[in-house]
Amino acid sequence: MGRLFRFIWRFFLGLILLSLFLVFLYKWVPVKITPLMIIRSVENYQRGDKISIYHDWEPLENISKNLQLAVICSEDQNFLTHNGFDLKAIEKAIENNKKGKRIKGGSTISQQTAKNVFLWPERSWLRKGLEVYFTFLIEHIWGKERIMEVYLNSIEMGKDVYGAEAASQYWFKKSASILSASEAAAIAAILPNPRKYKARPTSRYIQGRVNWVVRQMGYFGKLNYGINHVK
Repeated sequence: MGRLFRFIWRFFLGLILLSLFLVFLYKWVPVKITPLMIIRSVENYQRGDKISIYHDWEPLENISKNLQLAVICSEDQNFLTHNGFDLKAIEKAIENNKKGKRIKGGSTISQQTAKNVFLWPERSWLRKGLEVYFTFLIEHIWGKERIMEVYLNSIEMGKDVYGAEAASQYWFKKSASILSASEAAAIAAILPNPRKYKARPTSRYIQGRVNWVVRQMGYFGKLNYGINHVK
């Protein structure tokens, strides 16, 4: 029994050390591939589809501030002030889920980044628990600026399209550094379901979301936006 406990202890200690190593590594090293990219590629292979990953890493300074602002307004308006978890958004999501069948999450940009880089997309208590753990780590080890940089370089922004540069080239045939406010809003608008919706041309539903995001960008930007000062 003692050997079993020692084995379990060493196993979990090894996992903790590995997770810390990866978090510290990705504080400086570009994230070239994520578990989701691998999962999508396997799904494509199983369906007999072409295996394609459109992904180009770009430093945050090479990504339009319009897109940085658009994803904050669309996905997590308290990103600059929370510690990784937006408790009010989580409470609201729980209430919404109680009222209807549609599941609506309350994940922050930090949580989405932790999930994209270190975990898998399936909903489970184990994954959510690990998501909390990795979110805590990246908030304290990376900081907001690095989280935003990794998020914008790893998030799914279309079918087999990952990251701001690949999405900008795919949808608008231009660099992510020169995206306009409306173009950035169009990309941000499809993030809830990037494999279903298209940033260009947009459906009536997406166009409505684009208009909403653009309005939020105007309100939020005037109030308190300053990504260059996020640490």
